[in-house]
Amino acid sequence: MFEARHTMDAPTSMSAGNGLSGGDNWFTPRTEPPGGDPVRTGELLPAVWGQGASPGSDVSLFERRVPEQRSAGLALPSAAQGSSDAALIRRTMGAIAPIADEVTSYFYALLFVRHPDLRSMFPVAMDVQRDRLFKALLTAAEHIDNPPVLVDYLRNLGRGHRKYGTRAEHYPAVGECLIGALSKYAHGVWNAETQAAWVRTYTTMSQAMIDAAAADELRAPAWWHAEIVTHELRTRDVAVITVRPDQPYAFLAGQYTSIETSWWPRVWRHYSFACAPRSDGLLTFHVKAVPAGWVSNALVHRARPGDVIRLGPPTGSMTVDHSTDSGLLCLGGGTGIAPIKALVEDVAERGVRRPVEVFYGARTDHELYDLDTMLQLQQSHPWLSVRPVVDGQGLLRLPDAVRGHGPWNRYDAYLSGPPGMIRSGIHALRDVGIPRERIRHDSVEELLVAGG
Repeated sequence: MFEARHTMDAPTSMSAGNGLSGGDNWFTPRTEPPGGDPVRTGELLPAVWGQGASPGSDVSLFERRVPEQRSAGLALPSAAQGSSDAALIRRTMGAIAPIADEVTSYFYALLFVRHPDLRSMFPVAMDVQRDRLFKALLTAAEHIDNPPVLVDYLRNLGRGHRKYGTRAEHYPAVGECLIGALSKYAHGVWNAETQAAWVRTYTTMSQAMIDAAAADELRAPAWWHAEIVTHELRTRDVAVITVRPDQPYAFLAGQYTSIETSWWPRVWRHYSFACAPRSDGLLTFHVKAVPAGWVSNALVHRARPGDVIRLGPPTGSMTVDHSTDSGLLCLGGGTGIAPIKALVEDVAERGVRRPVEVFYGARTDHELYDLDTMLQLQQSHPWLSVRPVVDGQGLLRLPDAVRGHGPWNRYDAYLSGPPGMIRSGIHALRDVGIPRERIRHDSVEELLVAGG
């Protein structure tokens, strides 16, 4: 159900977009074939709890039933109901927070014992997966009473889940095991009212994902195969990789995708595009290998031209608003320079002169692996200014550098890099007068659940 975008592998290059967009998950849906009528979890449920079921019982709350008619909209709870449910869900999350590992381990035990056919859809190693489940639940709980944000998040997940090959009927199985795990470990706060809130919430969330996947299936494949065309090792742990998809791949500069390699089947990690869309259809990514990073190390140290990887669908909203002439203030830390480079190319291709200020930060000169490319872009475009920022003490202080320039009140801001840089960058940008709604960045929550 919930995915967590990978950004530690490559903090932003083959990294991520912004907001609440999704990545690798603890459960993955796929809709029925095009033209079919996907099962909607809104119609899978009996009347909420109380018809013979009890907290922690084996009676499924999520019975599959084919709907008679598929509605066009998403049935959200009323404002009052949503507020009440949000309070109960947050109370549950608070109760299980100290024992998160136990809860998630129990969830997977229930899922794989009751539905052993689902085990083959998950990676062999489940340690990172468990962390992602809990972090994703916290993300959803945080936004449970903000339907526009939550629904957009869930729809992105639903579209991304298609690459796992799961089906709509898996949603009831996951919902059943989720309720089972929560009822066992949140016993101090769990009651009929709390369970009803979780059933309503899960129903709404899964319905949003199923519907998004069904719509996406009519216009795009679940994944693309892509051949590696070039593989350039810029440093001992950073590679710039260009691939050729096997069919047209439409995306926007600033977005990201998920990648799977043949060395680690069913393990997907998220990376930003390091280029704007190109006429030759090629895609470029930057990847930084991290300790114990399965996908990142495979891409940096094992992949070679001719190897084939798989790409998930593009997603993310860290894109340029071309309806305005506002300047762009871009902060890229480490491999976070990759999506920033894509944004610069996007502005250049529009042929509109709008100021773009790029602060490119690293802990050492050696880590500014793409500085020559950025300086070449600056030389070609007088509206572009590139400022390298290196801290002699090995710290990434991009936000401090931004405070020393400006004014920035007429700029839209873009941040891409490690979680700490994003946190401090948001504060710094607010301090210099940029409102929050004009600051776009990789989600800090999703950065923290990153794997390799």
